[in-house]
Amino acid sequence: MTIDELTALAEKGDSEAQCKLGYRYKKGIGVRKSFSKAVEWYTKAAEQGHADAQNNLGVCYNHGRGVKKDYSKAVEWYTKAAEQGSMGAQWNLGACYYYGTGLEKDYKKALEWFFKAAEQGDSWSKNDIGICYLNGYGIDKDPMKGVEWIRKAAKQGFATAQFNLARCYMDGEGVEQCYKKAVGWYTKAAEQGNMWAQNNLGICYQYGYGVRKNYKKAVMWYTKAAEQGSDKAQYHLGDCYENGLGVEKDLVKAVEWYTKAANQGDPWAQNNLAICYERGEGVRKNYKKAIEWYTNAAKQGNVMAQYNLAECYELGRGVKKDIEKAVEWYTKAAEQGDQAAKKRLLSLL
Repeated sequence: MTIDELTALAEKGDSEAQCKLGYRYKKGIGVRKSFSKAVEWYTKAAEQGHADAQNNLGVCYNHGRGVKKDYSKAVEWYTKAAEQGSMGAQWNLGACYYYGTGLEKDYKKALEWFFKAAEQGDSWSKNDIGICYLNGYGIDKDPMKGVEWIRKAAKQGFATAQFNLARCYMDGEGVEQCYKKAVGWYTKAAEQGNMWAQNNLGICYQYGYGVRKNYKKAVMWYTKAAEQGSDKAQYHLGDCYENGLGVEKDLVKAVEWYTKAANQGDPWAQNNLAICYERGEGVRKNYKKAIEWYTNAAKQGNVMAQYNLAECYELGRGVKKDIEKAVEWYTKAAEQGDQAAKKRLLSLL
């Protein structure tokens, strides 16, 4: 059907045509993309009781597309659609209850809607039911049932569920621990572009969990995840460049990736970046920045950063010498079991 024909039907009040026209404006199919136009047509169809339009309108309000973000209105439209049996709306409404978006958090009600959607085959809901069983959210904790539900979603090809199932095999949660099976599921998810699976698959290749150790493959998967913005992968990739694992040693690139991860708040990357600034490796030596990054990581509980920061205060390296602060940070590191920090404390107290 041409856009003119669809528009003509929509203008006559055909709710199905209105919903389809809204979708075309949302995606820019045959017309210039316009979220506001999409909302306009979704609203016309939704007010006539069209379930898909109601769900789609809820999504627009939820994400602020073509209309001011309004979680309460999103819930209102999701509810109307869910009560008519819309699978997508049932999951969306369940997610609102799960996260407390637009209404009070309620895991039991979230599960109620997830089960309704799962009965219609929704893989997202099956995965989320599994997560609820694993953690005891709104239901008695039962890791085996959790894995059972996650597996159902994973077999449907849902990448997030494949990643979650891999983690269960990795940790032996609800299933017998098996690194090889974990790698298999991580691979399925990673090949679909799931960055968390790509990062974890990189770890498996780097350390030989369930697969023969292969630094080049580790770097390949870390790179894919890092380029998608995974702070963990950015840290691991920086580490590979710093130590020449699977790639030629390149301290400048190491600093580049550590910086990306550090700016996202990864404490290990922050600590390593601080070391680079302190030593002038891959970047011009800058004690002030070293202290800044050590502090950021130390405040997050990174034991290596706590020790390094304490040492800087003890020796007056990049900061005014302050034994009291040195003791404070050595103590925090020692409380986490750091033996070197315990020894330093004995010499200072």
